[in-house]
Formats: sequence, structure tokens, C-alpha cells
Amino acid sequence: MNDQKITGLLFQQMVMEGALAIAEKKEQANELNVFPVPDGDTGTNMSMTMQAAREEMQRLTDPTLAKAADATAAALLRGARGNSGVILSLLFRGMAKKLREKEDADGCDFAIALREGVETAYKAVMKPAEGTILTVTRVSAQHAVELCQSDPAMSVHDVFAAVLERGQTALEETTKQNPVLEKAGVVDAGGFGFLAIFEGMFDAFRGIHKERKIEETTSSNAAADFGAINDEDITFTYCTEFIAARKDKARNVGRMRSLLSEIGDSLVVVEDDDIVKVHVHTDQPNKALEEGLKFGPLLTIKIENMREQHTAKVIEGTVAPKEREIREPEKKYGFVAVAAGDGLHAVFSDLGCDEIVQGGQTMNPSTEDILRAVDRTPAEIVYVFPNNKNIIMAAEQAAALCENKKVIVMPTKNIPQGISAMLVFDSDAEETDNTEAMQGALEGVRAGQVTYAARNSDFDGKKIKEGEYLALCEGKLTANSKRQHDVLKKLVRELVSDSSTFATIIYGEGVSEEEAAKLEDLFRRENRNLEITVINGGQPVYYYILSVE
Repeated sequence: MNDQKITGLLFQQMVMEGALAIAEKKEQANELNVFPVPDGDTGTNMSMTMQAAREEMQRLTDPTLAKAADATAAALLRGARGNSGVILSLLFRGMAKKLREKEDADGCDFAIALREGVETAYKAVMKPAEGTILTVTRVSAQHAVELCQSDPAMSVHDVFAAVLERGQTALEETTKQNPVLEKAGVVDAGGFGFLAIFEGMFDAFRGIHKERKIEETTSSNAAADFGAINDEDITFTYCTEFIAARKDKARNVGRMRSLLSEIGDSLVVVEDDDIVKVHVHTDQPNKALEEGLKFGPLLTIKIENMREQHTAKVIEGTVAPKEREIREPEKKYGFVAVAAGDGLHAVFSDLGCDEIVQGGQTMNPSTEDILRAVDRTPAEIVYVFPNNKNIIMAAEQAAALCENKKVIVMPTKNIPQGISAMLVFDSDAEETDNTEAMQGALEGVRAGQVTYAARNSDFDGKKIKEGEYLALCEGKLTANSKRQHDVLKKLVRELVSDSSTFATIIYGEGVSEEEAAKLEDLFRRENRNLEITVINGGQPVYYYILSVE
């Protein structure tokens, strides 16, 4: 055992077991998220990112170490979701740089590869903070390298054990390193996820393959065999599958089944107390996903173009690689935006967006999702608007993967910033002038949102109960209450000043036009000179998205 090295076949097994390990513990990681808003949670993002690597590993036969490491890095890069998923992909990309040089890796090779991974991840983060996944990986890797320097004969087994032992200590230290974590009394979710993955990998290295309790497969009710569905007569283009957490227990599944039957066929809806699992063939996958979001966060998503892949069978856990379709430039400038909700899709389309990627809170698109949208945009220069701080890194990775177009990621952290940036675009201006103007526009936006508490929390000295209304201003909690009017009133007062000129109200699904009009009155009471625009965004998760300039 102590002389065993990492071969290609063993690395393949380690990655698959690591993916299963984080899938098993993703809800534990999600619960460590301090801010109680509905989000594309850390555990879910890391699990979905690792699942992309697991699917790739399932397609390999007797790989070399170089092949297994490179294939893992490539799959993670394209499947990365959220900042935690991107950092995870960078970690494995750096490791691959060193592992591809070896036929098999000993303990010191593994330690050096891990250190290379940490350095790769750090280089991609503009302002790395202490008390994060970066801290846990850095401390673990450095400890392993120092041990190998003292004893070059250290085995992989002993290096793994040292990484996990020191990593656990580093994880516990994150509570004191990050003021937000310290107030909440929890450890970093990303660091927890990293250790869960490496624990799974260590199990595989030792020949241990546990029977893990994965959420998607625990219920026999959720075990519908979607691969057995006949789809030889392709009426609709997209085979859409997702699993939604059933947070809203009162929502009627039958109503969703009825709506989905109107926009597609081959419909299968399986439910239990905790999840709703859906399979449907449709031309409107965005609407199907939005219906799922009404129940709660989406845990898994798979969308396949059946017209392009009509010969491929839908096999659970294995998705055939998709060829990139790159449109040749027909114009100088093009635009890609990330948004959820028919109204917001229409807004960005009207502003000139070529491609809109479905996503946002609770549903962070992958690097590959964004890359494919860029590929489909027929322009020499493509601007990408992530419109969510947890999607910016994935967009930046997509930009790095695009070889034949210049991609500029505007760091828009919310929808209003994206809209404001597009409004100042001038098709006759030079690239640098447009980029500078858009950057200035998004910096001039003050934004707020009204959503609900996804869990009980004690945040920043405030007791928050699941289901309460939350008002956020510039990403910070402004108010929480059982009464929506109370949080709206406080948020409007926080956003509006005497010098404010423009305001935008974007109301989401479930909010009536009359309710939005009442909010408009609140704005006018604060500043009667405001020019106010009201938009039916139809977005899930956020009842209102507000901005003031």
C-alpha cells in the first residue's frame, strides 16, 4: 500500500469517487453559506462541476495518467459553475500540468502537483481573501511539500493523509480568518467542499468505494428511467431534465405538469417530499426551468439538442460531448447576457443582445454554457454580461477558452448594471471607448433586491427566519421582515437620495402590475423628480430588482 503510485486508471477512479463524495455532502456545504438568500450554493456548484469530470472519466478506457489528468482538467473547466467551481477547476488544471509529465506519480509528485494547482488558482483571483477554499488548499499543499522536502520517499498514502489532516485544521481556522464566518460561527463552505472531494479521492486510492447516500438517488420515487423514453419522432428540439429541491411544499406539481404539457411532450414528472424531477422535450427549456425554480433551487440540469444528437441515447450520468458550433463574424460587436425570466430576456434582446444564457441566482450557468453562447454570436468582439458576482469567474474562463473572437467580460454583478452598460454602447465608437463607457455606467448604478430567506440564520446580529422577506442594498442586508412592505420601504429609503435622477423597478414572477405601481409611489415619495421605469422582468427568486442612478 505505502509503495502504491497514482496511475492513469487510479486517477480516473479517484476523480469519480471525489465527485460522488461532494455530491453526498453538497447540502452540508450549502448549509455553511452564511448569507441566507437563495443562491447558486457552493456545495451544489462544486458538485455539478465535479459531475462534469465524472462523466468524462466514465468515457475513458484504460487512460494514461496524462490523459486522465488532462481530461479531468478540461471537463472541470467547461463544467465549472460559480466561483467555487471555477477555483476547483483551476486547482485541477494546475495539478494536470505536473501530473502529465509522469507515467505514474509518487507522493512528492502528488504534493508538487497540488502546490501547482494552488498557484494556478491564486493567479486567477484578483484579490484572494483569507479564510476561503484558497487558504485551505494553500496551507494543505505547502504542508505536504514541506514533508516531502524532509522525506523525499514519502508515499502517496502519507501525503494524502497529511493533506487531509492539515486541511481539516486549516478549515477550522477559516472561522477566525473571515469576520463574516466568525460572526456566524461556521467554516468556509468551499474549503469544506475541497476536503470532501479529496476524502473521496483518498478512499478510491485505498481501494475503498463507499455506498454513498446521494440526494438524487436516495428516493426510489425519483428513479425514473429517462433513457427508456422513445424520442424517434423529434417534434421538439431540446431534451430538458432537472431536479428541483421542494422548498415550497404547498406549490402544486399538477399545475406545473399541465403547463409543461402545453410547451412540450415526452413529459415525466416524479415527486416526493424533498424533490421534483422533470424530463420534457420542448422548444422552450427556459420556461421549463423557471417552473422548476418556483419549487426551489435547481439541483441538477441537463439540456440536449436532440436534432443534433438524435442518434445518442440519453444515459443517466453520461452525456456525449457536444461539438462547438462557431458562427463566423458578420459584424464588429456582439453581446451575451446572463438572465432569468422572459421579461428580462426581452429587455436584453431589445437592447441588442445576440445570446441570452439562462441563469442567475440558484442557477449559475457553466463556463461551457457561456462559451457556447459566445460561439453562436456572429461578431468579432463579444461583450459578456454575467449580471451576477458568482458568474463573473465562469465568464472569464469562457473568454480564455474562445480562440477566434475577442471576448470582453464586463464585471456586472446584477441585472441593472448589465442594462445600464448596454444603454451607453455606441456601435460607431472604438472598442476601448465603449469598454470605458460601459465600465463607468455600471459603476454609477446603485442596486437593490427583495427576495426571501432560504434558511434560518443569525446574520450580522440579526435573527432571520426562513421565509422572511429580505431587502438587499449593494449586496448587503438592509432589512428583514414578515411584511414585504416594510422591507421595501427601508430599501427605497436606502437607495434614493435628493441627487437621484433615474430609477428602475423590475418586478418578478408572482408580482402584479398593481403591486409594482404601489412601489413606484414609494419611490416618488422619496424623490418626486425621479424618472421611473417599470419593467415586468418575470424573474424567479427576486420579487423586485431595483436600481437608482
